[in-house]
Amino acid sequence: MYELIQRHSSPYWTHLHSYLLLGLATLGCLLPFSGKAFHIDDTLFVWTAHQIAHHPFNPYGFRLVWYVTDTPMSAITKNPPLSAYYGALVGVVAGWSERAWHLGFLLPALALVLGTYRLAERFTASPLMAAAATLFAPGFLVSATGVMCDVMMLALWVWAVIFWLKGIDSGRPLHFAASSVLIAACTLTKYFGASLILLLPAYSLLQQRRLGTWVWYLFIPVAGLVGYQLWTKALYGRGLLWDAAQYARSPQHVDQASRLTSGLVGLSFLGGCALPILLFFPFLWNRRQLILGSLAGALAGLAVGRHWLLPLIHDPQPHWVWIGVQFAFYVAGGIFVLGLVIADYRKGRDADSALLGLWVLGTFLFAALLNWTVNARSLLPLIPAAAILLARRLDETQLASTRWSTGILVVPLALSAMISLSISWGDTAFANSGRAMASFFHRQTQNQAGSVFFEGHWGFQYYMQLFGARPVEYDKFAFQTGDLVVTPENATSTFPIPPQFVAAQQILQIDPHAYAATMRLGAGFYSSVWGPLPFTFGRVPSEPYLFVRLQQPGKSAR
Repeated sequence: MYELIQRHSSPYWTHLHSYLLLGLATLGCLLPFSGKAFHIDDTLFVWTAHQIAHHPFNPYGFRLVWYVTDTPMSAITKNPPLSAYYGALVGVVAGWSERAWHLGFLLPALALVLGTYRLAERFTASPLMAAAATLFAPGFLVSATGVMCDVMMLALWVWAVIFWLKGIDSGRPLHFAASSVLIAACTLTKYFGASLILLLPAYSLLQQRRLGTWVWYLFIPVAGLVGYQLWTKALYGRGLLWDAAQYARSPQHVDQASRLTSGLVGLSFLGGCALPILLFFPFLWNRRQLILGSLAGALAGLAVGRHWLLPLIHDPQPHWVWIGVQFAFYVAGGIFVLGLVIADYRKGRDADSALLGLWVLGTFLFAALLNWTVNARSLLPLIPAAAILLARRLDETQLASTRWSTGILVVPLALSAMISLSISWGDTAFANSGRAMASFFHRQTQNQAGSVFFEGHWGFQYYMQLFGARPVEYDKFAFQTGDLVVTPENATSTFPIPPQFVAAQQILQIDPHAYAATMRLGAGFYSSVWGPLPFTFGRVPSEPYLFVRLQQPGKSAR
């Protein structure tokens, strides 16, 4: 797209202008969310960073009630600690507030968007289009409003690919060394980064048709993984790399859905998370291809709306017709993403097409069929590659040579940006509601007799513990008459209090004032257990919280 701007708008447009434009756009999109409450698994990374700040060589050496019993953090976490080390640096330097953390994690987001532009220069005449499609994709923008490891991992991934490709072109050891160190860092940020140890050699073999000296540099990330496995086994009695691999396929944790259902849900998440590709569909496909993709999406939507395929839904009253309509659109979008892979490879671009295709397909197959659940975080790694494929496809259209191309192409991007920002606001409203209710319960109970307990986790747990409340432990729930328990309805790892211990109860609700949801109304952005959509639109209902006053059996509450 930068070339189109240069050709039709200004002869003075340079790469520097593109970097500045992308940087400002990234800041403009993310700075409004810098006060967002810690949310979902953000809390695990914040607690780990606190531990690192005090015990830097024992990142998981603390205990936590994350499910229903007190458990070592080393048994809970399924991510390596590098992003938490970065968070600890942010905390020590700038403080532990939400704003300090969000501002600190702007750097990986900027590195990812700018890195996508730099990488796309190799593959397309429109690198600005690829970078903008990455920035305005809901899968990226919502993820970047949190402080988990995913965006940081992908930033390291993209730059590792950049340096590896430079090494293949130049043969310079420095480029391979830089790439291999970045691969190791990527892998120790999130285990999925280890996929680069397979992806980049596959590209190199296709490009050079032989093994080169580059193969030796791959031992650096392999050594990093082996060292991490041995280090954590010495610290915690089991290697955490192998522990995470077992968890991903454990029948106890894997969604109990058929492969067909998981594949369709994966397509739904793919189409929604890479939304710009769906919005550009009129420019990408001929009439026959559009009809076939739309019909496939419509059949999938009908299957969900008619309950022919029934993934697990956490929401007790899902609106199935509306879910089916949205599901149809997102599945069609997922089909179009995979269609870009096929169309690009059929053009005979060999190693470049193979790299982008394997990047997208490998990530999709893992997220849809191999991971313990379908979620947007697992699909995030393919968004830059899908955006580059989008730009390459647009390069081939007649639109690329028309006078009005720049204005026409801005419309789908602007629409995607508005949709992604509205979803991010909805997710932020959900996150902030947990913080607001924790603060409310603290104010209501701070001068009352009795202890305050809570169930539920995610950000609500973080703030309840911050205010001095204690999590309920299923196996040793000790309490006195007059104690209180607060339980959010929209949460994990909760269980009912036996009726004989309930002296009084009431339900309090908070209205998030949102019209887009990531974990309600059939949406399961962070886990498809909540629904088959990555996000959904509609009036988001209030978040209910059960407020219970306890009594010992046979005794009355005071």
